[in-house]
Amino acid sequence: MTSMLNKNSTVTYLPGCSPFDAPQVAEKETVVVTSVASDSHTWNLVYLQLLIEELGYEVVNLGPCVPDELMVSECRDIDPAMVVISSVNGHGYQDGMRVVGQLREALGDTPMVIGGKLGIAAGGDTSFLDELLEAGFDDVFEDGVRGVEEFKAFVASIPARTARRTATVTPLRRVA
Repeated sequence: MTSMLNKNSTVTYLPGCSPFDAPQVAEKETVVVTSVASDSHTWNLVYLQLLIEELGYEVVNLGPCVPDELMVSECRDIDPAMVVISSVNGHGYQDGMRVVGQLREALGDTPMVIGGKLGIAAGGDTSFLDELLEAGFDDVFEDGVRGVEEFKAFVASIPARTARRTATVTPLRRVA
């Protein structure tokens, strides 16, 4: 394709390389990344934000020490494609069990995961993982049990929500 810049110059593009050939990019889905009320760590949230952005999502990072009410209200307002809760202080299980019901009530079937160091039990006791799933999380990524590759596979399995949303159409009015 050839494009005129002005009447004296032209630019020739290789086939498929013209800006006119660029595919239409769909609007990116938004993922909320947050910690729980008791966790002040931030490095895990920054890491998750960068990872999820690399997977093609926009990320709203609510930060550390997020009170339950704030987490729920922000998620309700944002209407994310997924909620990712991370905790590294060992209290993620307790905080996650407390907030997941409120999130489910506000967001319905929106995918929700929790991960990190979720418990403080010695010896790698992970018996609480099933409780988190039964409480409403779609998946649980306990530190040392399931890692980044499993998380990426989970994210890849989420269907595009934009396909499920229906457009609101305002009918045309007849003019008499």
